[in-house]
Amino acid sequence: MSTPFIRIAPNAAKRAASLLRTVQYTHPPSCPCHSNPGYHQNQHPSSLLSHLKDTRRYATPAGAEQKEYAFEMAASSIRFGPGVTKEVGMDFKNLGAKKVCVVTDRTVDKLDAMKQVREGLTREGIEFRVFSNVKVEPKDHSIKEAIEWVKPYGPDAFLAVGGGSVMDTAKLMNLYYCYPDADFLDFVNAPLGKGRPIDKPLRPLIAVPTTAGTGSETTGTAIFDLVSKRAKTGVAHRNLKPTLGICDPINTRTMPAAVKASSGLDVLCHSLESYTAIPYYERTPRPTNPINRPAYQGANPISDVFSFHALKSTIKYLPRAIRDPDDFEAQSEMLLAATLAGVGFGNAGVHLCHGMSYPISGQNPGYRHNGYDIDHDLIPHGVSVAVSAPAVFRFTAPSNPERHLAAAEAFGVDISNVKHESAGEVLADAITKFLADLGDQPRGIKDLGFSNGDIEALVEGTLPQHRVIKLAPGLETELEAEKDQLRRLFEDAMSH
Repeated sequence: MSTPFIRIAPNAAKRAASLLRTVQYTHPPSCPCHSNPGYHQNQHPSSLLSHLKDTRRYATPAGAEQKEYAFEMAASSIRFGPGVTKEVGMDFKNLGAKKVCVVTDRTVDKLDAMKQVREGLTREGIEFRVFSNVKVEPKDHSIKEAIEWVKPYGPDAFLAVGGGSVMDTAKLMNLYYCYPDADFLDFVNAPLGKGRPIDKPLRPLIAVPTTAGTGSETTGTAIFDLVSKRAKTGVAHRNLKPTLGICDPINTRTMPAAVKASSGLDVLCHSLESYTAIPYYERTPRPTNPINRPAYQGANPISDVFSFHALKSTIKYLPRAIRDPDDFEAQSEMLLAATLAGVGFGNAGVHLCHGMSYPISGQNPGYRHNGYDIDHDLIPHGVSVAVSAPAVFRFTAPSNPERHLAAAEAFGVDISNVKHESAGEVLADAITKFLADLGDQPRGIKDLGFSNGDIEALVEGTLPQHRVIKLAPGLETELEAEKDQLRRLFEDAMSH
């Protein structure tokens, strides 16, 4: 069967290679925020270089609340190009794998991506077994079912073929297969779980995304619904990230328009949140051991490059990708943007849009998004994230108005005469217009079925998301003050 011809912008591969190489080489150290002297309200008192020279080189703080002094970059190896899925069998042979657990969902299992996978593994003589019962927006019980399924098979490698739900499920199957005696909550993010670090390498995992959104092929994060708490949570650690992400634009061409929109909005918010998160050197506490340094560290010079490039690409190409399923340049650029944003937020983190989205989706009052072939209520992840974005960036803008104005300019806003105090309103208006122009997006959480009577439960569902909301600029640390801010954020998010 011949591979369909796909036209990709001639310089896309070069841009991708150039950007991905920055994982290995830091930005010029004299400028921690790529020539933006106004980066965040609390600008670093000295250059990054002098800061590193003058600071102890070991993660051994004198006090528990000493601020961070370093950041780390971790990302999966990435292979990008039309048709590269066919190479996956050779990859596993090169790894020396004998038994591969292939993880997918029932829809993707019928698509060409899985056909390519089956043919590739068979061609190389590699034994494999397929788990195709992954649930969209997985819950803890569906994750546990997948973990129990894989244990008796005994694979020496994993392959995920699908969207974020598939890749996250595969990561957790790999984790708990390698820690057979661990309790399910051992590795789950605190305070809902114990937050235990992953202190050994897992089995090789190759991820083949079929949607352009989560960036999960690059990150050490896996998300699911913890049903008993009516909240999303997950596991986050560098050792959870895939060994290799195979990003094949051919695999995203079958996405329905609604899935493209939701996935793309996830990319948009990954980019915006990581770009506006607190700087890494403001995060506390500094870890006493490097293994405890979180994957989500705060904005840093390298993540900035990936996040801002992904933001501009999403603004440019997402509307095109939704409107025209034959616009292969737009489809390819969105897959690339999702991967680049994954590198960005996978090391900087996200904040309030994601923190608030978890109870929004977990406490769904009965909303079912148009365009999804499902038999149950669902607020797609990208929808649940973007619906609060205007309110969130209106709130965070005072912490770093220059950064928010730069984001507004990426949306096409003329910021030459905009005052700093108007940055939040200007960016919120730009996001609102972008969402409206995409079409079929809720104009606030009221359109999802929430009312003011739900706000307290939404606030309580947001509070446990310490891993992300602690990276939000401007959010109070005193509990009652934080609750009051979150109440006002949800009130503002009711409509836009």
